[in-house]
Amino acid sequence: MCRALLLLGLFLILTPLVCGYTDGGFSVELIHRDSPRSPFHDPSLTPHGRVLAAVRRSYAGSGSPDPDGAVSEVISGTFQFFMYVNVGTPRTRMLALVDTGSDLVWLRCTNGSASPAPPPPAAAAAGGTSSVFDLSSSTYGLVGCQSDSCHSVHGTSCDATSLCQYSYSYVGGSSSSGLVSTETFTFDDAPGGPQLQVPRVNFGCATTANFPGYGIVGLSDGKSSLINQMSAATSLGRRFSYCLVPYLSDASSALNFGSRATVTEPGAVTTPMVHSPVHMEAFYTVEIVALRVGNSIIKLPNSKRFPVIVDSGSLLTSLDGELLDPIVEALARSIKLPRKQSPHPELFSVCYEADGMKALEKVFPDVTLELGGGALVKLKAENVFMDLLLQTVCLAIVPVKYEGSVPTIGSVMQHNMHVGYDLDKRTITFAPADCATSFPSPPASVV
Repeated sequence: MCRALLLLGLFLILTPLVCGYTDGGFSVELIHRDSPRSPFHDPSLTPHGRVLAAVRRSYAGSGSPDPDGAVSEVISGTFQFFMYVNVGTPRTRMLALVDTGSDLVWLRCTNGSASPAPPPPAAAAAGGTSSVFDLSSSTYGLVGCQSDSCHSVHGTSCDATSLCQYSYSYVGGSSSSGLVSTETFTFDDAPGGPQLQVPRVNFGCATTANFPGYGIVGLSDGKSSLINQMSAATSLGRRFSYCLVPYLSDASSALNFGSRATVTEPGAVTTPMVHSPVHMEAFYTVEIVALRVGNSIIKLPNSKRFPVIVDSGSLLTSLDGELLDPIVEALARSIKLPRKQSPHPELFSVCYEADGMKALEKVFPDVTLELGGGALVKLKAENVFMDLLLQTVCLAIVPVKYEGSVPTIGSVMQHNMHVGYDLDKRTITFAPADCATSFPSPPASVV
């Protein structure tokens, strides 16, 4: 139970009470959706099948934005990582997808009489974890449609009783709608650490959801995102980081907040964020200045800058042809391996014959991504290629799918990097890291 000294009474009345928190920051487990610890894990898939399923989801979620931008925000729809969150009083433990391209936290809800948004058929609630949130919680509250809390959420409107309702759609056809509500959220630190309890978090209570998951934790720079709400209630600041393990690893990745989000590993480089060309501040966007492959330096004509979204939810990196084509040519000159016809030409166009990633590493040239501000991000073979486990490695950089789509730095290019976002400084920092050791103890099972 939290205890607060009855000092500075007015301050305590005006400031959210945060329990169990120390200013050293905290870390939560990120679980890949194809991991054996995920409720979406398909044990019938071979490792090769897991790779293909992840790539196909990445393509399916790279659709064209809604040209009208009507009542919903169109954001990344591929989603790869879950985190636990404890909601309400008493607490309901739920597993939500993490999205750095969304500004909304939402969960599937029920009030015990109304029909809840049904859980996805492919998933079953894990032991101790609920697929829906029960509104009988003593700390649950509704939000009026004329309130600042309602106006902070994109795409809201008034229902017949003047309550705040939201409607979101996602690239790939998923959607969520319901009532904007408030509730106490509690976050477990890495096992053995304290809990962080934040009251009156604005979130979407979904009554309708066509979506492959139990909910979303939005980590963008939007007003209603978790990172901004947490910052307003604590001294953690507006910063977070993650360290993503390679896609076939069964280890968990880590999501860090506060001081633990500071990237201090050797080789760390920092680049400024820039305005998103799609006029959506939810996206974290940086600029590619050049890409170096061996002795080749690839730049756009006329010193043109190349904005890209940094997205943990997209698997593959996508680039415009004017940058991608010379990269492919430079790699072909440097990699002394036989070219191989892609076993899945609808997914990969550039493949080589190699007995796994270690064989590729022996002939992989020095590759450096030059970002704005002089940041030089060194890329390994595992950041540029995917091992299909069929004596075949394929380029994990693909053309953007639609004209006008914004290129993306996907999660493969971020594997085994500590990536830190500082929303106040408007910077992103990259550093090489062993992400399999980033979560400090064996992760909890969800199956």
